[in-house]
Amino acid sequence: MGETLPCIGGVKEAAIYYKSPQVLGAFSMKRVFQFAMPFLQASLVKQILVGLILGLALGLTFPDAAKSVGFLGTIFVTALKGVAPILVFVLVMSSIANQADISQGNMHVKPIIVLYLIGTFLAAVIAVGASFLWPVEISLQTTQDALSTPGGIMEVFGNLVLQAVDNPVRAIANGNYISILVWAIAMGAVLRHSHSATREVLLDAAKAVEFIVRIVIRFAPLGIFGIVASTLATTGLEAFAGYLMLLAVLVGTMFFIALVVNPFMVWLMIRRNPYPYTLMTLRESGVAAFFTRSSAANIPVNLEICRRLNLPEATYSISIPVGATVNMQGAAITITVLTLAAAFSLNIPVSISTAIFLSFVAAICACGASGVPGGSLMLIPLACGLFGIDQNTAMQVVAVGFIIGVVQDSCETALNSSADALFTIAACKRAERLEGKEI
Repeated sequence: MGETLPCIGGVKEAAIYYKSPQVLGAFSMKRVFQFAMPFLQASLVKQILVGLILGLALGLTFPDAAKSVGFLGTIFVTALKGVAPILVFVLVMSSIANQADISQGNMHVKPIIVLYLIGTFLAAVIAVGASFLWPVEISLQTTQDALSTPGGIMEVFGNLVLQAVDNPVRAIANGNYISILVWAIAMGAVLRHSHSATREVLLDAAKAVEFIVRIVIRFAPLGIFGIVASTLATTGLEAFAGYLMLLAVLVGTMFFIALVVNPFMVWLMIRRNPYPYTLMTLRESGVAAFFTRSSAANIPVNLEICRRLNLPEATYSISIPVGATVNMQGAAITITVLTLAAAFSLNIPVSISTAIFLSFVAAICACGASGVPGGSLMLIPLACGLFGIDQNTAMQVVAVGFIIGVVQDSCETALNSSADALFTIAACKRAERLEGKEI
């Protein structure tokens, strides 16, 4: 529509033109996008909720039929298993290759970045403590032959080194996320000095992979419908008791971080009552992010908060967008809790030293989490690899994450986004205090 068509002499010529592969392909792609866009823009939360309810209903009323629709869940988990390695490799490589010096020219940004990183690591450590206090087991289908139980921190570290030096092609094919991450970081670091056109190609590749992941995740309602129905028909309601306990540990840990840990970090910065700023950012930024479920979409809200408080624009114009990518406390909690739940479910012993090492890995994974819905879940297999959990089992854990994601993902985004504004405020007020200005 709106394009100039070539001059066509008659009916025969017109028929030949409109039947040509180029024209048919253009019209076909247009119809595909017209069909796909409403599907991609619809509320994923509502769709998952519908799939969850229908799966529960089918599993309770028609158990035999429910077992057969479990194939839908298998397809979904297999699709996740296929796209996750490519997502991690391309996304991390592109992110590092196109990374700018975020602190250049503004000394106030550095303390904010430090707060982001420390906060993400502390969130993972607190999540480890919560998982040990309230260990949760979930229903997983696996074989003991598929597991390689580590004996301690040295064995974990040894396995980590061996996985890191694996062939990258084999790593992507087998889902060796440690090697994928190492190769992605190395390639990204080298390509930072490449031609700008090369870095633009990497950006386009990252966007393309994210689009494919969005399409796969859009089929989560069907996959969850199959998983829930077959699980309920096979194991009964006992499996869902574990899901509720898992959700309670996740959300409880996020509330503790938002109302205790983050205010304490802010107090260390400004040396006065942190709760006015804490509650204000939770109310204005956290509530908005809870419903949008996107830190990136909530950037304008955080910018407006900083503007209203008369913070330096040169600072918050950098720190807020960076925080939407780097400050991932909720993602660190999700990765840690779900990984430990998988280890507990498979009777894998977890030492304190191994759990602390997991906190480092979870914090690093969280900072590289994709911006797509459920992006933090896609990095769980990397953390599971520390405990010798195979990729098939790890993807079942990812699927469990999507089941509880109706609540978990909203709370995770609310914590992440509100902390972006809170830490920016804290660093700016600290600078004012050190300069002798009124706070």
